Amino acid sequence: MMRARVNLITADPDRMADTIGYIKTSVRPAVDSMDGSLGLSLYANAEIGVAVLESFWESRKALIHSEQMAAPRRTDVVHRAVGTVSVEHYRVPVYEREAPLDTAVGLRLTRMDVDTGRIEDAVECFGATVVPRLADAGGFCGALLLVDWDSGHSISETMWDSQKALAASRGEAAAVRVETVRSTGALIRAVEEYDLVFSTARIGGV
Repeated sequence: MMRARVNLITADPDRMADTIGYIKTSVRPAVDSMDGSLGLSLYANAEIGVAVLESFWESRKALIHSEQMAAPRRTDVVHRAVGTVSVEHYRVPVYEREAPLDTAVGLRLTRMDVDTGRIEDAVECFGATVVPRLADAGGFCGALLLVDWDSGHSISETMWDSQKALAASRGEAAAVRVETVRSTGALIRAVEEYDLVFSTARIGGV
């Protein structure tokens, strides 16, 4: 199953541009050239100085092997950002792509906890119910579900081709969250929205 490394970056907003520039010029080419890499995506809320950097890997082995390269670059990011970086690892059981991810403009990211005994229910709910409902909304580009099977920590993501489409989908997304909680017992921890900076992710098709 495909794997993902998720880096949550907090930065001095005045240093965000420099931090993003470093990720584009140093981190992106290094990750894209590694064996087993399926690319990466960077989303940011520059106004408050928060970014999410995700890299995707074809296997657990590739993810682990990449850590030797990733660790020193995280140190550089922290230095440039005058901030922090936290790292989480996930499996990616659901991914749906309606359009190239590099055409997306905005991301909605929902953090939730699922009882480990009901993870399969959550995966089924997301793939069979959440994605089809949101895919009917205008401007939908794709969706991912990231799951830590050991803890139940999960992240759902939907990508949109404009800020207008992202905003217009908020009502339906709220209804879907209610249905997800009802169906799976999930606990919603946070809902966040970001702008796409770039994506080279090669998932859900070429």
